[in-house]
Amino acid sequence: MSFTRLLCLTLLTLLAGCGEPQQDPNVDYDQVYPAVDGGNMINAMTGEPSGLIPMIAGESAASAIASNIFNSLLKYDKNLELEGELAESWTISPDHRTITFKLKPDMKWADGQPLTSADVLFTWKLVTDENTRTPYGSDYKLVIKAETPDTRTFRVSYQEPYAPALDTWAGLQILPKHLLEGQDINTTAFARNPVGSHYYKLEQWRNGERISLIRNPLATQGEARIERLVSRFIPDAASQFLELMADNIDTMNLNPIQYARIFPSRPDLTQKIGLYKELGNSYTYLGFNLKRKPFDDIRIRQAINYAINKQELIDGVLLGLGEPVSSPYKPGTRWTNPELQPYPYDAQKAIALLKEAGYADHDGDGILDKDGKPLTFEMLTNQNKQREMSAVLIQRRLKEIGIDARIRVLEWASFIGRFIKTGEFDAVVLGWSLSLDPDQYSIWHSSQQAPGQFNFIGYNNPQVDRLLEQGRLELDIEKRTKIYHEFARLLLEDSPIVYLYAGYGLPAIHKRIKGIDDPAPPAGIGHNSHEWYIPQPLRRLEISAQ
Repeated sequence: MSFTRLLCLTLLTLLAGCGEPQQDPNVDYDQVYPAVDGGNMINAMTGEPSGLIPMIAGESAASAIASNIFNSLLKYDKNLELEGELAESWTISPDHRTITFKLKPDMKWADGQPLTSADVLFTWKLVTDENTRTPYGSDYKLVIKAETPDTRTFRVSYQEPYAPALDTWAGLQILPKHLLEGQDINTTAFARNPVGSHYYKLEQWRNGERISLIRNPLATQGEARIERLVSRFIPDAASQFLELMADNIDTMNLNPIQYARIFPSRPDLTQKIGLYKELGNSYTYLGFNLKRKPFDDIRIRQAINYAINKQELIDGVLLGLGEPVSSPYKPGTRWTNPELQPYPYDAQKAIALLKEAGYADHDGDGILDKDGKPLTFEMLTNQNKQREMSAVLIQRRLKEIGIDARIRVLEWASFIGRFIKTGEFDAVVLGWSLSLDPDQYSIWHSSQQAPGQFNFIGYNNPQVDRLLEQGRLELDIEKRTKIYHEFARLLLEDSPIVYLYAGYGLPAIHKRIKGIDDPAPPAGIGHNSHEWYIPQPLRRLEISAQ
């Protein structure tokens, strides 16, 4: 084989595996460059989306991609204040029961068709249709009337004032009526080949490999600067990190070891990669299937809560880069009840509760049993190293008090499709990402337990149901705060889940990406990603994503 032939094959292998060749190591990434259009940005994703219609997929991987493709009526700005996205303006009636949205003029879908109020109405009908398998429908079913007086006006009316109403319209991504009308939204091919109205449109989806988006020239919010976004599916964080160090991806979320130990010891990395730290709106938890024994017994759940050392998890798994959690809200916000504290680590208290529930080690094997059945269960989690490490530490602490907890790690799509949506699990180690509004009806209300809905653990507490219903109707901020503080107190007492920690987001972004706000505003560094740019001298040798 000739040298030229060998060189070509080597280059083709690099391009196929990484997308783009290496950058000159002598480039000065700290130099100031003017903003320009163009360039490709590559990020790593742990899981591959099941589809790109967020109301159906209901997962973070789908939302991360779809948020670049679809718009909502409203959005949150960098200071977490609501502003218009598709809506030019909105008005609220004096009785707080009707909202009238005025859409921006002359908007188009990526295929050139007009985007009008008919599309908004169509999307509302989809999300509230009983045949649509979505966990998001409950918020929009409170609308008793939706109408379109003209092509730029969308009006909704509620039976009673609904406190989270505006927030919900910041969360519903509008879909094209002309492409989806008459289709089954649950099975449509549109989920694999969507047409949206936002900064980017789908260029290509390679199963198991990547999704590439290309800039949408008809974007309703104006054009983004970066030409192409490529999301590579790399389930393992260590593999992602190798790709980051090799300059084959531009962004990833670091784990604490990478952030706190590897980067400080590698000045070559800090010269070309910027590190960021932000506490997001999410937490990690151990959740029980309350429809299965022994988790229908509050004493078992509380015993497990006492048996888990949360600070051990924060120190051991997060290397201290996290916060303890005692309510389902971001620490430090008004919705977090300051009187609540996490269950302390107390093995003796846990053992006493288990004994009270009738469990003892009758056969001397170190595992508690009752009526001849050992106290054993399976913990499921996805391929996420922090969750896997957390499960191992939980397993060890539970073993110490006589509980045999087995660990099973699954690929994300299988995890969601075969186990979560079907309710076929004992316990899960998972995370919740939350909206800015405190309403959590869709997660905790007893009515939200159908397949595909968010109350998949089967939680049912009439007091909590009433509080969640009241919280949605209360407009007085102080009264609403008291409602959610009481809701959080009951939830902590019931222990349907064990709050493990709220970890810091630790994004690493290559310094070729410019225009990032630092320090990050309340909305996080990604709030203005459409303004990020890649100066020509810092780009890789760019090729087509095809």
